Amino acid sequence: MKLRIHFLILLLIGMGLLLGAGCSRRPRVANNFTLPPPPAPDLRDNFPVHRLTVPPQLPPVIQPQFDPVQEMIERAEAAFRRGEAGYNAGHLELAKIEFNTAVATLLQASIAPREDKRLGKAFDSLVDRIHAYEIEALRQGDGFTEPAFQPSPLDELQTLTFPEDPQLSERVRAEAANTVSDLPLVINSQVASFIQYFTAGKGRATIQATLQRSGRFRDMILRILHEEGVPLDLLYLAQAESGFHPLARSRAGALGLWQFIPSTGKLYGLERNWWVDDRLNTEKATRAAARHLKDLYIEFGDWYLAMAAYNCGPQCVQRAVTRTGHADFWKLSARRVIPKETRNYVPIIVALTVVSKNLDKYGLDEILPEAPWVYDTVNVSEPVDLRLVAEIVGTGLETVRTLNPSLLRTTTPKVPSYTLRIPLATKDLFLKRIAIIPPEKRVWWRWHTVRHGETLSGIAQKFKTSVKAIAEVNNLDSQESLREAAELVIPVTGSGSGNPVAYSGPGHKVRSGDTLSIIARKYNVTINQLMAWNNLDGTLIRAGSVLRIVPDEAAFDAGEMDSRAASPQQGPQVHRVRRGESLWQIATNYNTSVEALQRTNRHLGRVLQVGDRVIIPPSK
Repeated sequence: MKLRIHFLILLLIGMGLLLGAGCSRRPRVANNFTLPPPPAPDLRDNFPVHRLTVPPQLPPVIQPQFDPVQEMIERAEAAFRRGEAGYNAGHLELAKIEFNTAVATLLQASIAPREDKRLGKAFDSLVDRIHAYEIEALRQGDGFTEPAFQPSPLDELQTLTFPEDPQLSERVRAEAANTVSDLPLVINSQVASFIQYFTAGKGRATIQATLQRSGRFRDMILRILHEEGVPLDLLYLAQAESGFHPLARSRAGALGLWQFIPSTGKLYGLERNWWVDDRLNTEKATRAAARHLKDLYIEFGDWYLAMAAYNCGPQCVQRAVTRTGHADFWKLSARRVIPKETRNYVPIIVALTVVSKNLDKYGLDEILPEAPWVYDTVNVSEPVDLRLVAEIVGTGLETVRTLNPSLLRTTTPKVPSYTLRIPLATKDLFLKRIAIIPPEKRVWWRWHTVRHGETLSGIAQKFKTSVKAIAEVNNLDSQESLREAAELVIPVTGSGSGNPVAYSGPGHKVRSGDTLSIIARKYNVTINQLMAWNNLDGTLIRAGSVLRIVPDEAAFDAGEMDSRAASPQQGPQVHRVRRGESLWQIATNYNTSVEALQRTNRHLGRVLQVGDRVIIPPSK
């Protein structure tokens, strides 16, 4: 019985499982379509409907990007405008400093101007505009222009053409038969024509001048060529390139004894900036040329091809060799696969070599070469005006500039140490005297040795400063007569330190947080005016210093002056300062005294500026 009951229970459980499994299957329909799921309940009657609104497509927000190139250009332009304002205000020293700053801003960029079109364009424009001011400043006798460059003789020589002359070639070959050179000497029609040109044609005057100048540099060049292990007769490549003129410049802008272009010069360590161009440094450029020529010889294995590559570039020569399959200069020249200038270049050097080694045969042996350059060197750690250098060592400015052809300005660069050449046997004198002048004043102050009959007022007028300033610096009585040969330090306009000159008249005492822009707005003047009035060489000012504020026309018209000035019955005369004027001159012109002018014009600084207004006290 129990077994029967158990059986029934199991049977019922099994049937229940089968029925559950059957209910879980979806019923099949025709064409194997699946029935859609039942619709979701509609709840709109119970809840409000919220529709998502899609905003219209907005333009993407463009974040401003910092442009370092544009920022440098704007900084350079700002410095140029400050220099322009200083120049227009008659302050050439300020103009020079700001113009230097403008160019240095671009040259000191991480990207060279020639590597960025915008920088290159800005640099060229800047230099052109500054050069226009330099020329004008030079006309006024206080220039800060570059040296006077000389045209390279090679520009004209490379354009010459000569007819074939077999007889000339044979004669020249016979004359040069015993010539010894460490360069290969090929005498062909082209070389012979240039020898004829230099010895019996229009080029005779050219070679005479180059032979005369060669004495300055010959020993130095031969020494460096020997040290660098290249042929000594590469000396005549410099003769062809520059005529031994250290300030030679080609139409293409190559400079110096060895006529480097900026890019090649930089590859061999010749720096170029606003103050210095090492392509004009005779020793540095000679060493760079020797190394460049050695590298070209290693590349081509032939000195004629190396010289050709020096002229037109290694890529030019390599293309010609690849195109023709000939690694021979004369074959490349005959096939005209190198430029005409280069086809003339090597024959010119060969011709100069032959002539220079046979001076007696060509009647040139009586030319007396100039003496070699000899000089002392001193290291200067602060910028110094070359006029001050010349005055200290007792020579002329041109002598100092001649010894230092790589200096483009009348000031040494602002670097930790610069090697300056000065006349031989003047080093001790220079070091003794330069120590008297504060380092920050060496681009402003001057040195003067008193001549017979000179007075303090005359010297002050010459250097555009005041009697009082000279007397104070040299511990003199302003009325004291000067003894001949006395040595004076001359404090010329300018602070040279970025701070205002001392000023005791009405002005603005700089507070913490003040800027030139804030002060200019307060007094309704311009930043450039503040800089010119206070001899500032930058926009930085120190808290506690006093900025000079020149009273405007209304202040003068209202009789803003010391109570001891003119009587109300007689209106004051007002004189506007012109370039080069001093208080002494103005006092003489108006029949008054310097002391009276100083009492009446307490707003004036110790050194007058162009445009200052000077109130003339009434005569008693």
